[in-house]
Amino acid sequence: MSAAAATALQSSLCISSQKPSSSSSSPANSQQPNTLLSAKPKSILHKHPLYSSTHQNLSLQIKEKILCLEIMGIDSGKALSLNPSLHTASLHSIHSIISFLQSKGIHQKDLPRIFGMCPKILTSNIKTELNPVFNFLSQYLNVPENNYRKVINKCPRLLTSSVRDQLKPALFYLQRLGFRDLEALAYQDPVLLVSNVENTLIPKLKFLETLGFSSHEAKSMVLRCPGLFTFSIENNYKPKFEYFNEVMKGKLEELKEFPQFFAFSLEKRIKPRHIEVMQSGVKLPLANMLKSTDEEFKELLRKGGNS
Repeated sequence: MSAAAATALQSSLCISSQKPSSSSSSPANSQQPNTLLSAKPKSILHKHPLYSSTHQNLSLQIKEKILCLEIMGIDSGKALSLNPSLHTASLHSIHSIISFLQSKGIHQKDLPRIFGMCPKILTSNIKTELNPVFNFLSQYLNVPENNYRKVINKCPRLLTSSVRDQLKPALFYLQRLGFRDLEALAYQDPVLLVSNVENTLIPKLKFLETLGFSSHEAKSMVLRCPGLFTFSIENNYKPKFEYFNEVMKGKLEELKEFPQFFAFSLEKRIKPRHIEVMQSGVKLPLANMLKSTDEEFKELLRKGGNS
């Protein structure tokens, strides 16, 4: 199938934003409100190789659904596995969700990634689940409608998060900690809003305190580097701090000044750079050692650490 034909089929089968007019609808179509996506392209559908390759015992609706997902660039097997509700969802309801997202500024090209990451969206309730998220972005984070797409593409999980049980509690907790820049939360760190307060955010702060930082110092560190809330304690914090403390013989003051240390790869950045610094005999601040490009780093070593 050519690219043009695939695009045409995708548009007619899955994401057409055009509603059939009453003047063009036949009596048969008017009696089948849930065949908005299935009746019209059926002749194209039957000829598509994906259709004939699906199991012959599958119903027409399931075959259409699989084809719809695959043409949109979504792994249908993964989507159906992660969201069993898709098995019984009508193509009409899926179309309604796609049309709704497009009405909020989400582009057609964004959908494969969004649905691929969060197939649950395909069976969400528009009125009680999806629309409240956009209202939250507008009312609590001051995101204008023309920027909805930017925020959702940054963190599709927002669309699967409860405003009452997840988004508001996370926002209020972050604000109590000292997060004041709503724009940064919306556009740079929206993942913090989908992080569970009790199970994710608070434990990260508590762990920093176990390393020797005071409660105030730990809060200051996450305010300077919000990404600290997203790092794994077992896979990030523990091995990096162990290396920093036991091999580099670093001081906590250095991490307070440069909490971004935990954002760098231990094997690809921290260890190699530290080894070179030790071999050169040059003393470099943590930030200079890790933030500099390869060329800048070599130049710093050549000049004895003087920039």
